[in-house]
Amino acid sequence: MNYEEALAYIHAVSWRGSRPGLSRTEELLRRLGNPEKELRFVHVAGTNGKGSTSAMLASILHAAGYRTGLYTSPYILRFNERIQIDGEQISDDALAELMTEIRPVADTMEDPPTEFELITCAAFLYYRKQACDIVVLEVGLGGEFDATNVIPAPVAAVITAIGYDHMQVLGPTLTEIAHAKAGILKPGVTAVSYGGEPEADAEIARVAAEKGATLISPDFSALVPGSFGLEGQGFSYKQYGGLTIPLAGRYQLKNAAVVLETIGVLRAKGFEIPTETVGRGLACVQWPARFEVLAKDPVFIVDGGHNKHGITATAESIRALFPGKKAVFLIGMMADKDVEDSIGVIAPIAERVFTVTPDNPRSMPAEELAERVRKAGVPAEACAGIPEGVERAKRAAAKTGVAVALGSLYMSGDVKRCFMTETGAGQEETKWHI
Repeated sequence: MNYEEALAYIHAVSWRGSRPGLSRTEELLRRLGNPEKELRFVHVAGTNGKGSTSAMLASILHAAGYRTGLYTSPYILRFNERIQIDGEQISDDALAELMTEIRPVADTMEDPPTEFELITCAAFLYYRKQACDIVVLEVGLGGEFDATNVIPAPVAAVITAIGYDHMQVLGPTLTEIAHAKAGILKPGVTAVSYGGEPEADAEIARVAAEKGATLISPDFSALVPGSFGLEGQGFSYKQYGGLTIPLAGRYQLKNAAVVLETIGVLRAKGFEIPTETVGRGLACVQWPARFEVLAKDPVFIVDGGHNKHGITATAESIRALFPGKKAVFLIGMMADKDVEDSIGVIAPIAERVFTVTPDNPRSMPAEELAERVRKAGVPAEACAGIPEGVERAKRAAAKTGVAVALGSLYMSGDVKRCFMTETGAGQEETKWHI
């Protein structure tokens, strides 16, 4: 298969959707020689902050000299973003070779894998072939029955912020959601948990005790914020002073504290990670579509916040960066999200809202979303497409000085492409490094 044929094959199984259970992944990996058993992992679950936390960890490990895999989802611009080593996306040829090897195996399975299960197995095979020292592995959905949970006990586990999301799959309460996330905990493993939600924290602690896992949490009171602006922010945490991250979201400081606690766990497991490389790794981390500044005149920010918890964090950053100002918003949301609650979060700081329909069958139509925004007391207009929405938001932001696109990672790539077109950059030319 060539690259195009490989992608066509991967996406052809997407109709199988998300089916809980590990049996298909385990069978496919067994047929491929169980590559996951020859790798070491940091396993990352949670509702919000998984990607940013994973990117920071991978950047630090790479800076410390380890050949580091990074597995994340979804992608923003290219499918290849999901599988990286040392900040480099898997090449088109390498992905094609993997699928050529895996397809005859997967096609003979009586219960064939889903798309996510297929690409997870492909990633494990790739990381083994490339002799990765460690892989930072982000959970796709939940934890307990996620395809990534077939791995043996990881070197460290991480549970990021817990909030209401995917309730139709994980359950309607924070206890049920936390139980699913805590499913990645294994006997003898030390896990770092973001914490902050008593109901979720209690369940994570219960599961950790039941499984014989050690649980630690960051001390957010030890975070000392420093400089803060569109270019990033400085901070200190415990013994780490003078750190910087080029990520503008104020919420990233708490994610960074989780990362630093995890580095402590890895050091205790024998990883040599000098303090200097911790600072260097954080200083060069990049993570697209998480409070990413696309333009400055007017300021245009894209953020993948797609639930109340994530959008609340985005709103706090806007208030901190632009005190006393209201912003123009471009939003598109999935119909199965907490739409009203999310709108309620941005309403107090919204001058005007433009709505779009992201390219996803679960999307809420732009007209319906605009009507819900108007019911919250904010002027709203539906747009025919994302390019139109970006242009209208930019024009409206000439008055307020800031526009923010959020509500779904599924629209972030399309928003970014509008700015790439303006600057002459092509989709195939863009390579995002951690």
